[in-house]
Amino acid sequence: MVFLTQLIFYGLPWLEWGQRQAVLFDLGARRFYIFGLVLYPQDFIYLTGILVISALSLFLFTAVAGRLWCGYACPQTVYTEIFLWIEKKTEGDRSARMRRDAGLWTADKVLRKSAKHSLWLAVALWTGYTFVGFFTPIKELGAEVIQLQMGSWEIFWFLFYGFATYGNAGFMREQVCKHMCPYARFQSAMFDRDTLIVTYDEQRGEPRGARSKKADPAALNLGACVDCSLCVQVCPTGIDIRKGLQYECIGCGACADVCDTVMDKLGYARGLVKYSTQNAMSQHWTSGQTLRHVLRPRVLVYSGILGTVVLAMVISLAMRTPFKVDVVRDRGVLARVVEGGRIENVYRLQIMNATEATQRFTLAVDGLPGLMLASERDVVVESTQARWVAVRVQAPYDVAVAGSHTIHFQILAQDSLGAIVEKSVFIVPR
Repeated sequence: MVFLTQLIFYGLPWLEWGQRQAVLFDLGARRFYIFGLVLYPQDFIYLTGILVISALSLFLFTAVAGRLWCGYACPQTVYTEIFLWIEKKTEGDRSARMRRDAGLWTADKVLRKSAKHSLWLAVALWTGYTFVGFFTPIKELGAEVIQLQMGSWEIFWFLFYGFATYGNAGFMREQVCKHMCPYARFQSAMFDRDTLIVTYDEQRGEPRGARSKKADPAALNLGACVDCSLCVQVCPTGIDIRKGLQYECIGCGACADVCDTVMDKLGYARGLVKYSTQNAMSQHWTSGQTLRHVLRPRVLVYSGILGTVVLAMVISLAMRTPFKVDVVRDRGVLARVVEGGRIENVYRLQIMNATEATQRFTLAVDGLPGLMLASERDVVVESTQARWVAVRVQAPYDVAVAGSHTIHFQILAQDSLGAIVEKSVFIVPR
């Protein structure tokens, strides 16, 4: 998961799509590019859909197997793993670091710690650079960094995200999960006794105690647990899983992995610490029985709702008209009588081309007898651009009583992209 998440995060900004960056959130131009999609602020509904999908996914995954996000994909967990790997490579394993930290400052100690922090800072700053690269084209950003011409907001987020990564993953680590993350506080509302969690088989493990490899635990009246405390040492949040489920547990399974290595050395069966459910442990279910109970009504309901929302999003995107239109009546120009005794209203149309090709549009208007466009009907909009067009609409003098009347603008794309109808009002002066 570390490799997968970072391949996506670090790799996406460098992918090309045509002549542009494949994934780019251009806040200045108010356009979001996601591979072949070009989204405008008017497409905000899709962000809402993504948030709904994320929330439902969190509910579903937590109901099935606890804090999977925290244990495997959360940036705090992922970058902590990266920083711990760097620490191990530069300063050695845990016991070597403890001996070195307790000793005097030597050239070797200074060199190792300097190397560690230098690598930490390099990873953190590269992370900040990549983050900003999702909002500013990353190649242009590289040129700005080299020339020291970054904008103020780019500098802020580059340093903020970089040093947040350095501080959280290098120093705060489990404190973020235990004291800052809200997920740990409300996860219990999504758990039940059929949720897969990291569990300790108390019946098999107790009473715990040390023994030689050749000793018979039954003769010593001991369980399988040798009380080595390795499960506590490897836990990112420092809990003892043998005390039962605790809110600090992020479900990473590190304790299960290290316990299995101890069981292998002793020749005991694996699974003293494992993923299971509270009901399965108390009722001694098989793996098949456990999985069947995991697929309970709650999980099926979450899955059904999530599938429906995802399907609706996909269909909506597939049927989406690849251009947008906003109609604004020009309040700076009052309704007026022009040459020929006709009444004229002026409007401003914003046509947004969400395709990556130049498009031609034809304008029309209806809603009142004799209503007509007195300005150009054909409009050209460059690829992924928005254009404001002033439109003059005229009607006969005696077309209707004084007041506002509903009219409709029709914007037809000439390349079979469909048509959009937008409502506005036509003012007939007194």
